[in-house]
Amino acid sequence: MLTPRQKTPGLTLPLVGGGTFDLSAETGERGTIICFYRGLHCPICANYLKELDALKADFAERGVNVVAVSSDIAERAEAMQEKIESTDLRIAYDLPLSVAKDWGLFISTSRGKTSIGIEEPALFSEPGLFMVTPEQTLYYASVQTMPFSRPHFKELLGALDFAIANDYPARGEYTGAV
Repeated sequence: MLTPRQKTPGLTLPLVGGGTFDLSAETGERGTIICFYRGLHCPICANYLKELDALKADFAERGVNVVAVSSDIAERAEAMQEKIESTDLRIAYDLPLSVAKDWGLFISTSRGKTSIGIEEPALFSEPGLFMVTPEQTLYYASVQTMPFSRPHFKELLGALDFAIANDYPARGEYTGAV
Protein backbone atom coordinates (compact mmCIF):
# COMPACT_ATOMS: atom_id res chain seq x y z
CA MET A 1 0.00 0.00 0.00
CA LEU A 2 1.27 3.48 -0.84
CA THR A 3 1.77 5.82 2.09
CA PRO A 4 1.50 9.60 1.99
CA ARG A 5 4.82 11.41 2.41
CA GLN A 6 6.68 8.28 1.27
CA LYS A 7 8.28 7.71 -2.13
CA THR A 8 6.00 6.33 -4.81
CA PRO A 9 6.92 3.62 -7.27
CA GLY A 10 8.69 4.74 -10.40
CA LEU A 11 6.72 5.27 -13.58
CA THR A 12 8.31 5.45 -17.03
CA LEU A 13 6.08 4.94 -20.07
CA PRO A 14 5.85 5.91 -23.74
CA LEU A 15 3.64 8.88 -24.66
CA VAL A 16 1.19 9.23 -27.52
CA GLY A 17 2.88 11.36 -30.15
CA GLY A 18 6.38 10.35 -29.06
CA GLY A 19 8.63 10.79 -26.11
CA THR A 20 8.52 9.27 -22.67
CA PHE A 21 6.82 10.11 -19.42
CA ASP A 22 9.29 9.61 -16.56
CA LEU A 23 7.94 10.51 -13.14
CA SER A 24 11.45 10.96 -11.74
CA ALA A 25 12.15 13.64 -14.37
CA GLU A 26 8.99 15.70 -13.83
CA THR A 27 9.63 19.39 -13.21
CA GLY A 28 6.29 20.73 -11.92
CA GLU A 29 6.93 23.17 -9.05
CA ARG A 30 4.29 21.44 -6.91
CA GLY A 31 4.25 18.02 -8.52
CA THR A 32 2.32 15.86 -10.94
CA ILE A 33 -1.25 14.60 -11.19
CA ILE A 34 -1.30 11.03 -12.51
CA CYS A 35 -4.72 9.97 -13.76
CA PHE A 36 -4.82 6.22 -14.31
CA TYR A 37 -7.76 5.36 -16.56
CA ARG A 38 -9.28 2.05 -17.65
CA GLY A 39 -8.73 2.40 -21.39
CA LEU A 40 -10.37 3.21 -24.71
CA HIS A 41 -13.23 0.83 -23.98
CA CYS A 42 -14.50 3.00 -21.11
CA PRO A 43 -16.90 5.83 -22.02
CA ILE A 44 -16.67 7.25 -18.49
CA CYS A 45 -12.90 7.50 -18.89
CA ALA A 46 -13.28 9.50 -22.10
CA ASN A 47 -15.50 12.05 -20.35
CA TYR A 48 -13.15 12.14 -17.36
CA LEU A 49 -10.13 12.78 -19.57
CA LYS A 50 -12.00 15.54 -21.40
CA GLU A 51 -12.52 17.24 -18.04
CA LEU A 52 -8.83 16.85 -17.19
CA ASP A 53 -7.83 18.16 -20.61
CA ALA A 54 -10.02 21.24 -20.13
CA LEU A 55 -8.43 21.99 -16.75
CA LYS A 56 -4.78 21.12 -17.41
CA ALA A 57 -3.89 24.83 -17.78
CA ASP A 58 -5.47 25.50 -14.36
CA PHE A 59 -3.25 22.83 -12.84
CA ALA A 60 -0.23 24.25 -14.68
CA GLU A 61 -0.96 27.71 -13.20
CA ARG A 62 -0.59 26.08 -9.78
CA GLY A 63 2.69 24.40 -10.72
CA VAL A 64 1.21 20.94 -11.26
CA ASN A 65 1.83 18.79 -14.35
CA VAL A 66 -0.77 16.26 -15.52
CA VAL A 67 -0.59 12.93 -17.30
CA ALA A 68 -3.18 10.27 -18.13
CA VAL A 69 -2.02 6.64 -18.01
CA SER A 70 -3.49 3.30 -19.09
CA SER A 71 -2.43 -0.22 -19.91
CA ASP A 72 -3.77 0.25 -23.45
CA ILE A 73 -1.46 -0.38 -26.38
CA ALA A 74 -0.28 2.56 -28.49
CA GLU A 75 -3.10 2.36 -31.05
CA ARG A 76 -5.81 2.40 -28.40
CA ALA A 77 -4.13 5.27 -26.52
CA GLU A 78 -3.91 7.25 -29.78
CA ALA A 79 -7.59 6.52 -30.43
CA MET A 80 -8.44 7.83 -26.95
CA GLN A 81 -6.55 11.06 -27.63
CA GLU A 82 -8.54 11.47 -30.85
CA LYS A 83 -11.80 10.59 -29.09
CA ILE A 84 -11.35 13.28 -26.44
CA GLU A 85 -10.18 15.73 -29.14
CA SER A 86 -7.00 16.68 -27.32
CA THR A 87 -3.74 17.59 -28.93
CA ASP A 88 -1.64 18.23 -25.85
CA LEU A 89 -2.89 16.18 -22.89
CA ARG A 90 -0.03 13.80 -22.20
CA ILE A 91 -1.32 10.25 -22.55
CA ALA A 92 1.02 7.45 -21.51
CA TYR A 93 0.35 3.84 -22.44
CA ASP A 94 1.63 0.27 -22.05
CA LEU A 95 1.33 0.40 -18.26
CA PRO A 96 2.42 -3.06 -17.06
CA LEU A 97 -0.25 -4.49 -14.78
CA SER A 98 2.45 -5.39 -12.25
CA VAL A 99 3.25 -1.66 -12.02
CA ALA A 100 -0.47 -0.87 -11.74
CA LYS A 101 -0.58 -3.19 -8.73
CA ASP A 102 2.48 -1.44 -7.25
CA TRP A 103 0.41 1.76 -7.36
CA GLY A 104 -2.46 0.00 -5.57
CA LEU A 105 -4.75 -0.14 -8.59
CA PHE A 106 -7.35 -2.86 -8.85
CA ILE A 107 -7.22 -5.20 -11.85
CA SER A 108 -10.34 -6.38 -13.71
CA THR A 109 -11.01 -9.11 -16.24
CA SER A 110 -12.76 -8.53 -19.55
CA ARG A 111 -16.52 -8.72 -19.83
CA GLY A 112 -16.37 -8.48 -23.63
CA LYS A 113 -17.67 -5.43 -25.46
CA THR A 114 -18.69 -2.36 -23.50
CA SER A 115 -21.78 -0.22 -24.00
CA ILE A 116 -19.94 1.67 -26.77
CA GLY A 117 -19.05 -1.55 -28.63
CA ILE A 118 -15.33 -1.62 -27.84
CA GLU A 119 -13.76 -4.84 -26.57
CA GLU A 120 -12.22 -4.70 -23.11
CA PRO A 121 -8.65 -6.02 -22.85
CA ALA A 122 -8.32 -9.43 -21.17
CA LEU A 123 -6.98 -7.64 -18.07
CA PHE A 124 -6.85 -3.92 -17.29
CA SER A 125 -6.50 -1.62 -14.30
CA GLU A 126 -9.35 0.28 -12.70
CA PRO A 127 -9.06 4.07 -12.18
CA GLY A 128 -6.81 5.87 -9.76
CA LEU A 129 -5.90 9.50 -9.26
CA PHE A 130 -2.64 10.50 -7.57
CA MET A 131 -0.79 13.69 -6.86
CA VAL A 132 2.93 13.16 -6.44
CA THR A 133 5.26 15.85 -5.08
CA PRO A 134 8.40 17.00 -6.91
CA GLU A 135 10.35 14.74 -4.52
CA GLN A 136 8.24 11.83 -5.82
CA THR A 137 6.38 11.32 -2.55
CA LEU A 138 2.66 10.66 -2.38
CA TYR A 139 0.54 13.71 -1.59
CA TYR A 140 -2.96 12.55 -2.60
CA ALA A 141 -4.51 9.28 -3.73
CA SER A 142 -7.93 8.04 -4.75
CA VAL A 143 -8.36 4.50 -6.07
CA GLN A 144 -11.59 3.01 -7.44
CA THR A 145 -12.78 -0.54 -7.90
CA MET A 146 -15.34 0.62 -10.48
CA PRO A 147 -15.42 3.22 -13.25
CA PHE A 148 -18.02 5.27 -11.34
CA SER A 149 -17.84 8.08 -8.76
CA ARG A 150 -14.40 9.51 -9.41
CA PRO A 151 -12.95 12.66 -7.82
CA HIS A 152 -13.86 15.83 -9.71
CA PHE A 153 -10.93 17.82 -11.04
CA LYS A 154 -12.53 21.18 -10.18
CA GLU A 155 -12.83 20.05 -6.56
CA LEU A 156 -9.21 18.92 -6.64
CA LEU A 157 -8.20 22.37 -7.90
CA GLY A 158 -10.06 23.95 -4.96
CA ALA A 159 -8.36 21.57 -2.54
CA LEU A 160 -5.01 22.36 -4.12
CA ASP A 161 -5.63 26.09 -3.66
CA PHE A 162 -6.38 25.47 0.04
CA ALA A 163 -3.30 23.28 0.43
CA ILE A 164 -1.07 25.89 -1.20
CA ALA A 165 -2.50 28.79 0.83
CA ASN A 166 -2.21 26.89 4.11
CA ASP A 167 0.94 24.84 3.47
CA TYR A 168 -1.26 21.82 4.14
CA PRO A 169 0.70 18.56 4.42
CA ALA A 170 -0.15 15.19 2.93
CA ARG A 171 -2.39 13.28 5.34
CA GLY A 172 -2.73 9.58 6.13
CA GLU A 173 0.97 9.13 6.85
CA TYR A 174 0.61 7.28 10.17
CA THR A 175 1.55 3.60 9.89
CA GLY A 176 1.91 2.61 13.56
CA ALA A 177 -0.33 0.47 15.74
CA VAL A 178 -3.92 1.55 16.26
